[in-house]
Amino acid sequence: MKKLKRASGKWVVGEDFWGREADVKLFVELLDEGTHIQLIAQRRMGKTSLMKEVARRLEQEGRYLCLYVDLQKRTDCEDAVVALSVATRPHARLWRNVGEVFRNTLGKAVEAVDSIGADVLTIKLRDDLTAGSWKAKGDRVFAALAASELPVVLFLDEMPILVNRLLKGDDYATTPERRRTADEFLSWLRDNRQRHQGQVRTVVSGSIGLEPILGQAGLSGTMIDLYPFKLQPWDDDTAAGCLEALANEYGIQLKEGACNEMVRLLGCCIPHHVQMFFDNVYEYCTRRQDMTCTLEDAGAVYRERMLSARGIAELNHYEERLRMVLGSELSSFAVELLSEAAVTGRLTPEACETLRKEYDLGDSDPGSTQREILEILVHDGYLRPAPRGYVFVSKLLRDWWEGRFKLFYTPAQKRGTKS
Repeated sequence: MKKLKRASGKWVVGEDFWGREADVKLFVELLDEGTHIQLIAQRRMGKTSLMKEVARRLEQEGRYLCLYVDLQKRTDCEDAVVALSVATRPHARLWRNVGEVFRNTLGKAVEAVDSIGADVLTIKLRDDLTAGSWKAKGDRVFAALAASELPVVLFLDEMPILVNRLLKGDDYATTPERRRTADEFLSWLRDNRQRHQGQVRTVVSGSIGLEPILGQAGLSGTMIDLYPFKLQPWDDDTAAGCLEALANEYGIQLKEGACNEMVRLLGCCIPHHVQMFFDNVYEYCTRRQDMTCTLEDAGAVYRERMLSARGIAELNHYEERLRMVLGSELSSFAVELLSEAAVTGRLTPEACETLRKEYDLGDSDPGSTQREILEILVHDGYLRPAPRGYVFVSKLLRDWWEGRFKLFYTPAQKRGTKS
């Protein structure tokens, strides 16, 4: 009888890592072949868990040295080099080599790094970098990685968020200067990937798609050497197995049909959503002091809890990511497109045309801007192409979206505007 502990929204490794053995195998094979990887998946798919578990296994085998760098809060090229440098701190020998790059600032603190807090170390390194020095010192940091006794796997998480900031700033406007900065940074990374091929493998990932961002700026070529590794939702059997293992761990008896009903209601088995459904079932059963879950109970939990205000709060993350990529005006248009798909069941070309006329899509070709937005919505897992338009990938996400926007939304067909 398999058992599994709840993830509660955090990344998982080891015994709590579920349903990705084929992905791990393929991922490790690519790294063993020296491949640089772009990990692609929609939100909540388990990208961080996959990277952390691969790193855990590789280091346990003693074949690689793995560095995990979170770029979500980084704002510029200097910050990225600092984050990369600080990530070497747990590896004493590697840190000594990297620390020499900053010897003028750190002095004897290079040897006494354990006595320095991470925040203080970050500030010290940041003060050592200027707009003109980050690239040269970053090259030296990469050279130190390449000189490691073991080959290095560099996991760069939330790279698209940093690149988006470089390109668009706080006002979401891609100026020529910002484009040059982003191009310089991405080209620097590409040059170091090529220079240290076989010694440093790079994995790039993020909760928003990198390809649409680079496509908008005409910088797709800077990442052309990355192999696209797409992380898919769990299939129905894997999701059902996860629910059963969770139920076994927490003493929930899933009656006939309950597990399949939960999978059916989700529509798309994104790991976080599967775990979230079980969390709600567990709370539901515990509060009523009856640890059985019938098919009817599963439906009640979905309607009353998954689609409640707490469940709909998950939408904030989806909307925030849209604003981050598109800015205020264009993200509002994207929300309108998604609301049309949620409320009517399908986003048709005619509806797109009607809605487009109500928004200022900038000075460029509005049709081209609309296509770019649709590409982002497809790439990032909101919508998928279907006969005569687009539909939601996830039934849960559609139901969330409909629950939040339906009351105040007027479908395009009823707006009295013909294309």
